[in-house]
Amino acid sequence: MKNKTLKHYYLFLVFIFFNSCQYFDKQIPSEKELLQKELKSINWKEVDEYPSVVDCEKIDNKAQRQQCFFEVLTQLIQEKLSVDTLSVLYPELDTIEVKVTIFPNATMQFEPQFPKDSVAYDTIKIDSILKARLIDFPKINPAIKRGIPVKTQFILPVILKVE
Repeated sequence: MKNKTLKHYYLFLVFIFFNSCQYFDKQIPSEKELLQKELKSINWKEVDEYPSVVDCEKIDNKAQRQQCFFEVLTQLIQEKLSVDTLSVLYPELDTIEVKVTIFPNATMQFEPQFPKDSVAYDTIKIDSILKARLIDFPKINPAIKRGIPVKTQFILPVILKVE
């Protein structure tokens, strides 16, 4: 009887031993697979930190900091364009949409956005006026994604005439 119990015991151990091999034989994902999985999990449409100016740095709330940045930038653009000939050349133009691009090195680019069927304005002249006037901005901190400065673009409506 003792021999029979030992035989069952050994069979049980052999059974456990062969079944446990599957636990050691797990596939380790490759670096490429892990990278692809991580890249798919990142939301590329949103940044971790929006661009910012010094005046807005003290705000902790992400949405409020973004709002502060847009307000400061819009006000600066309006101030720089208010002393210009845009309102004289184009009295019917009261608001202009400006596409703002902030690059990782903190430089900025401005492009006026016009409707596709717009022939009432000399877009080249307006573009050159914008490029001439929209210079010497205070330091802009670029947007941050995963600790790295990234390029961001957005469109700001800029009011040219305040009545």
